[in-house]
Amino acid sequence: MKICIFGAGAIGGVMAAWLERAGHEVSMVARGANLEAIRTKGLRIKTNSTGEILTTHPRVDPDPAKLGVQDYVIVTVKGQSLPAVARTIGPLLGPDTSIVTAMNGVPWWFFDKLAYGGGRLRLESLDPGGGLAKAMPTSRIVGCVIHCAASVPEPGLISHNMGKKLIVGEPGGKNTSRTKGIVEAFAAAGFEAIASQFIEKDFWVKLLGNVSFNPVSALTLATADRMIGDPLMKGYMVSVMREVLAIGRAVGVDADIDPEARIDMARALGAFKTSMLQDMEARKPLEIDGLLSGTLDIAKQAGVEAPFTRSLLGLIRVRAGTTGQYP
Repeated sequence: MKICIFGAGAIGGVMAAWLERAGHEVSMVARGANLEAIRTKGLRIKTNSTGEILTTHPRVDPDPAKLGVQDYVIVTVKGQSLPAVARTIGPLLGPDTSIVTAMNGVPWWFFDKLAYGGGRLRLESLDPGGGLAKAMPTSRIVGCVIHCAASVPEPGLISHNMGKKLIVGEPGGKNTSRTKGIVEAFAAAGFEAIASQFIEKDFWVKLLGNVSFNPVSALTLATADRMIGDPLMKGYMVSVMREVLAIGRAVGVDADIDPEARIDMARALGAFKTSMLQDMEARKPLEIDGLLSGTLDIAKQAGVEAPFTRSLLGLIRVRAGTTGQYP
């Protein structure tokens, strides 16, 4: 299949390299130092557990128009980069092209196939004016929840740290050949790929950790084990998780997991740095809106109060603003 990875970050890099190794015609939309490094040295993936380095040579270009129509476009950028994706993704899309959203946080299409709201509700905080929905309509979408940790120690080099689980499904749970095709491709490439019957629930389970651990780690500069190890900090994060659970349940998306069990999932990973902490340290823009603003947008439309989550948004927004990492 022809598969384009839109975004050359850590997760996108692992996907591109493994899919190319499996025999697919892979291309990437990349810019800056990553673009030049991949062009000159190839895309290199280091597996931390073994030290093995896989080098592949996907076609890479900053201009999607030069890559042609694809079978799948896998969008792996941070939420703040989605408007640029919407403006330029068109040349990659043919009549049957699927778009896989492999990202953290609440997707802009979250309400589109839910019974709650009857498909009429929109997340203006994530897609003001509907530009994302017009460029990437829900009829093309396959959602992807990532349980995989990777980082970028230098341009063109990805460190695959742990995990290879991808949960995939179409909005509303009515999977078609779009889901079947990408699940098979991911599985053959070496991922633990699972087809979900309710991808919105899987997003919400991941969101419980993302909304709490990510911004708190960026505020405290602490690894997960240190946050969990402090009773007051852990208690605050559990309070945020309880609010996020209540928000999901109010719109018919029950994550069906106890906050303590979600904490245990993170505890098993040890002293890891969240993606937001990595971005904070690297002086990159922080993915605040996709995690917190989108969640609170849903809360407002569902009439759910979330004071802990609101305070967390205020804190991280000001913190990131002082270092120029949030507009």
